[in-house]
Amino acid sequence: MNFDDTPQEAAFRAEARAWIQANAPKQYEEELRKSSLGRTVLKGANILDVAKAWQKKKADAGWACLHWPKEYGGRGASPIERVIWQQEEGPFGKLSGMFIIGHGMCGPTMMAYAGEEQKREYLPPLASGEKIWCQLFSEPAGGSDVAGLRTRAEKKGDDWIINGQKIWTSGAHYSDYGILLTRTDPNVPKHKGLTMFFLDMKSPGVEVRPIRQASGQSDFNEVYFTDVKIPDSQRLGAVNDGWNVSLTTLMNERMSIGAGVATGFPELFEFCNSLMLEDGPAIEDRSVRSRLANYAVKASGLRYTSMRAISALSKGERPGPENSIGKLVAGSMVQEVAMYALDLQGAAGVLSGPEDAEVAGKFQAMLLRAPGTRVEGGTDEIMRNIIAERVLGLPGDIRVDKDVPFNQIPTKGRT
Repeated sequence: MNFDDTPQEAAFRAEARAWIQANAPKQYEEELRKSSLGRTVLKGANILDVAKAWQKKKADAGWACLHWPKEYGGRGASPIERVIWQQEEGPFGKLSGMFIIGHGMCGPTMMAYAGEEQKREYLPPLASGEKIWCQLFSEPAGGSDVAGLRTRAEKKGDDWIINGQKIWTSGAHYSDYGILLTRTDPNVPKHKGLTMFFLDMKSPGVEVRPIRQASGQSDFNEVYFTDVKIPDSQRLGAVNDGWNVSLTTLMNERMSIGAGVATGFPELFEFCNSLMLEDGPAIEDRSVRSRLANYAVKASGLRYTSMRAISALSKGERPGPENSIGKLVAGSMVQEVAMYALDLQGAAGVLSGPEDAEVAGKFQAMLLRAPGTRVEGGTDEIMRNIIAERVLGLPGDIRVDKDVPFNQIPTKGRT
């Protein structure tokens, strides 16, 4: 495979580089470069405001959601041009974090199932960052079983009345819209009685409660629905066909997470180049170099696996189960890297200077955030099942409730 730019790609890269050089918010570049998973903050500025301003500037110049059609706020660019843009955007790409769910998951779902008028109304503001979207799937009683959800949607005239609860909803506290998976028929097996909608997060009856994380941040939320009214026109796909609709969201979610999660390797490599151990520089230690080589191979594998997925998209194919590989590896790797960095620091709790404190804080924040990465978008166990069954063709896991009507599945307190 030849990864050199074609003349057309080289011209696109030069154009993108020149525009970024002239327009990027460079006053935040150093802070963004030093930020890591679990800790992207800006001193003296609200990162949400900065991110929305940067996204809007990109959209106005035709650089937002490059692979989306122009009529929906994109550029109609090729998948490889999207990769080139991400390479050139560099640390400023970290400002896109709060848009990843809308751009990577909600947007593709809307494109696949919303009406044409709705696409033209809702997608351009989503692409430009003026409106932020979230994904309302996980529930307290469901765990990693998305189809085990209990949020109810009952038809009343031309509307649906929603009651229930979602949990671990990233960005719900600052989102304007969301896509919502509900149960519309409890009398059929759990995968067959689901229906998908999109809704305004400011609708009466929607309550968002931030969840305080171990890191002190509140990126996730509980969301409660009490008699929330959604018009039938905001249904995505057919009634009771929500599982098939959700597959578009889930596959794009795993691709976005697998391709977008920082592995921590660049930060670790830079750290090891400056860290002094008892016997000399860490980078000269054989055991450290061996560990770095192992992480480098994994990071490279993730990169090329992501490129394989991009190649499939360029052929018009829907993201497949192979994307679970990237999500599985990236999630566990960032946790391993953070733990190893803290091991190398030793008694780093007794810090002598602001630079040391900054480095230590980086990997501590990374370690505290890493478990969330391994849960969101499907746990490691779910990812392994998908890879085993749908990629390797191994026998399926035993699922005793697969063909049982949802309201007859035994639960705690009910037999």
